[in-house]
Formats: sequence, structure tokens, C-alpha cells
Amino acid sequence: MPTAPKLVAGLLLAALAYVASEMVKPLMPSSTVFGWFSEVNLLIGFVVGWRQVGSGAGRGTAAAISNGVTGTFTMVVSCLAVHAINTMVEDSFDRKFRTVFEAINAAIGNFLEYGAVLLSPGFLGLFVLGAVIIGMATEISGHYWR
Repeated sequence: MPTAPKLVAGLLLAALAYVASEMVKPLMPSSTVFGWFSEVNLLIGFVVGWRQVGSGAGRGTAAAISNGVTGTFTMVVSCLAVHAINTMVEDSFDRKFRTVFEAINAAIGNFLEYGAVLLSPGFLGLFVLGAVIIGMATEISGHYWR
């Protein structure tokens, strides 16, 4: 059922994902081909915001902040997993792996490598501030637009 909190959470988490994606691009090697990187992350952010954060509105301030943090964490992990698996699949088409276990190991390595880029204070601050704003905005929208 579409509700205002789901829409607000989806749009705000999508915006957070897009901003973070654009902040990551200058930190990666110049040979990196991004393609639909920001757009895929935007879509993941919207879906996580709609399904997870938006559905948890209406439980109070502390729950709203917790909901925003949980949704932001889920979005970051989902984006990392999608791009790590995508890189692994591209490498497997180039026959870089001899076994399935090598491919899985590479996907885990990609996930950790990409995640390490996000451990800078700038990204952590962006995610914490964004999570609090998203949680509170979702809660407020649930209070006023039921």
C-alpha cells in the first residue's frame, strides 16, 4: 500500500545513495568504467527506503532514528553486494576463475575492497547524518500525511 512515509523514505534514501555514489567516483582509479553505477544505487536506495524505512514509520523518535540507520546500512550493504557480484560476473565472463569458489572469493574480496573506500570520515558522517534525517523525515511525514 503506497503511503507518504514510504515515498519520503524512498526518495530521501535514493538521494543519499546518489550523492554517495557521486562522491565515490573521484576516489576510484581513473580507468574505472562506472556505467549505470549511480542510477543502480539510486534504485536500490529507493527500494530499501520504500520497503524497509517507510514501513517502519509511526513508532516514535528513537525508533525513527534507528529505522533510518538500519535502512541506510541495508542500502550500503546492498549496493556493495550488487556491484561486487557484478564485477565478479564480468570477470567470470573473461574466464578469470577456474572454480566457483574462486569466483565467490573474488566477490567477497570486491565487497571488502569497495567497502573500505566508504570507511573515511566523510562517508561515515554523510551516512550517519543522512540516516538521522531520513528517519526523522519519514516519521514526520507519517505523522502529518497518514
